[in-house]
Amino acid sequence: MSKVEESIEVRVPVHTAYNQWTQFESFPEFMGGVERIEQRTDTLTHWVTKVDGVRREFDAEITEQIPDERVAWTTVDGEARQAGVVTFHRIQDDTTKIMLQMDFEPAGAAEAVGDKLGFVKRQVTGDLKRFKEFIEKRGAETGAWRGEV
Repeated sequence: MSKVEESIEVRVPVHTAYNQWTQFESFPEFMGGVERIEQRTDTLTHWVTKVDGVRREFDAEITEQIPDERVAWTTVDGEARQAGVVTFHRIQDDTTKIMLQMDFEPAGAAEAVGDKLGFVKRQVTGDLKRFKEFIEKRGAETGAWRGEV
């Protein structure tokens, strides 16, 4: 199992950053390699990804969700094996630190080599930077789900 931990500060209030993060179907707008996410239930999402020509589909279950604090998940079906948590920390009224921690199991030799070369860490770093640009440019979330899991 491999691990990646990354964080970034965004210039929006905690509730804005958190609310946008709960809009899983918008992830393709800032996550590289994510083609589509379908929110099937309050706690189940279906992902379609394509990275370096390799297409994968998997389901992820939200295992914990606390408004303005955290969202945790684990894959439950499909080729990808991962679990993680993203947490939201108030720095100032208009600044939030987002921390993402993820454990994942590379599938096959090519993914294992990519992991050793730091591909996943660079992907996560890029995704967080694109999220920052996305939410700061908008200045407001596209929606929100304030339920608790």
